[in-house]
Amino acid sequence: MKIKIDYFSDTNVTPSKEMLNYMIKAKVGNEAACEDPTTNDLIEKICQLLGKEAAVFLPTGTMANSIAYRVHCDRPGDIIVLDETSHPLKVQSGSIGGLVHANSYTISGDRGIFTKEQILPIVKKGVGRNLPRVRLVSIEQTTNFGGGAIWPIQSLKDISSYCNKHGILAHLDGARIFNACAATGISVKDYCQYFDSVYVDFAKGLGAPIGAILAGNKNFIEKAWYYKFQQGGSLHQSGILAAACIFALDNNIQNLILDHEKIKILAEGLESIPWIKIDKELYKTNILYFQLQNTKHTTKSLIDVLLKHKIRMLAIDDKIRAITHMDISFHDIHETIKIMRTIFN
Repeated sequence: MKIKIDYFSDTNVTPSKEMLNYMIKAKVGNEAACEDPTTNDLIEKICQLLGKEAAVFLPTGTMANSIAYRVHCDRPGDIIVLDETSHPLKVQSGSIGGLVHANSYTISGDRGIFTKEQILPIVKKGVGRNLPRVRLVSIEQTTNFGGGAIWPIQSLKDISSYCNKHGILAHLDGARIFNACAATGISVKDYCQYFDSVYVDFAKGLGAPIGAILAGNKNFIEKAWYYKFQQGGSLHQSGILAAACIFALDNNIQNLILDHEKIKILAEGLESIPWIKIDKELYKTNILYFQLQNTKHTTKSLIDVLLKHKIRMLAIDDKIRAITHMDISFHDIHETIKIMRTIFN
């Protein structure tokens, strides 16, 4: 079945003709030898944007996170502190234990956001020959399963200061960091200054078909290259893909604020349907979760009915997730609300 309106993910964006033309014209070379000129241009551009010394181009964000964790957690059994709903913990194939050989210390935050005080109990356990060290705090900005919530920059500053004081490293899973920037007006460099390593994605919201960047200091990136090779991330003539990421940076960031407006309209429209439970005030970026109430429909049955109308959303436990992106128009939003009202009426 052909999907007409696809809320499944902001990764489901078709590259524009302009992006494809830009990719075709890319100059390419051997990326594994750092000889691909377009990839090198992307790395230079993103390092300036993030305020980091060095970076490496990778196919996916999952690879970026796992490589960052492996570099930082160089002693098996190290502890990584994350929110219990974080993407690396929930849906990255158990890589923290299976690939990184680290332990997870999970925190129950507010929509994926925790506080410095919530880190204290594990750190205060102390150190000893038989105790794993708290090595890394990993933060997701914006939060996926938290509904696109934005970490306050003061919270990041507080956690960073605490980590520095106790010899703990900090990693930013910035899959949707540009959404946070679009919503708050805070620069990506200001967000990234509090982290030892940062990953940013070009295939979520920015419209590139593939591509992620992992950035940090030169020593960190040199070590990251080893794991990049080991995990099959070495790319040949990657400039075609890097070109899409450059185009996305130059042309598509400004579209994110429109995606945020779309989710607000969708939330307001769904809120008017009595059988849908939603708190529209929570949704500031491009991710919306809602629940059903007092209806014969289940999350699965509603997903199936929507598919018959060529609309796709995602059921996660007892909630339904919708993510807006460039391929969803304002007309599509209003059409979705109209069809949802028809379904429930």
